[in-house]
Amino acid sequence: MLRLSTRFLCFALLLVAILSSCQKEESVKAAKDNETAIAADSTQKLSTTSPRNYLASKGILKVKMQDSTYSFDATKDSIVFVNISLDGKEYYGITAINKEHTVSFAISSPGAPISEMAANVSGCQFLLHPSDKTDLEYTLTRNATSQDYGTMSIDKYNQDSVMAKGSFHTYLARDTKKDSPFYIVDGSFELKVK
Repeated sequence: MLRLSTRFLCFALLLVAILSSCQKEESVKAAKDNETAIAADSTQKLSTTSPRNYLASKGILKVKMQDSTYSFDATKDSIVFVNISLDGKEYYGITAINKEHTVSFAISSPGAPISEMAANVSGCQFLLHPSDKTDLEYTLTRNATSQDYGTMSIDKYNQDSVMAKGSFHTYLARDTKKDSPFYIVDGSFELKVK
């Protein structure tokens, strides 16, 4: 049941990223036709999801795994800070997809985002779709209990123009077998709405 809930949560987070990506691309096309739409586009809340979900207009999300660092830039990629409810429980997190739709990432924690507080990671998924290779999917390792999936720390939340700033540390595996090798994943984010 925990595995199904975790997969559903990750799927929900990635769905928000895809919807926001499409919304961002449509908004950019419309902005070319109407210069006044450019300023309003990046500060709008997502209308397709909860009003507490925000599409970042500026900022960077970095994800480091093994010897590689993947960066999402909110000026061109879609990065959304989400607050969702699933089975009567609240979760928050970040979901991102690059402009080319070849890299996506989602991470979540239970509860509500609170500044200067760390929370356990409850869901995480990292998808790579390189054009010349086989797709790669990484999910939370099954070698740990749910309290040991890692942490997500919020340094700032909804202060001034900073939507969310913080870091995370988690463990992802290539498959769902109990003894699969896992990789340490560290990351940081500083996202703004204006």
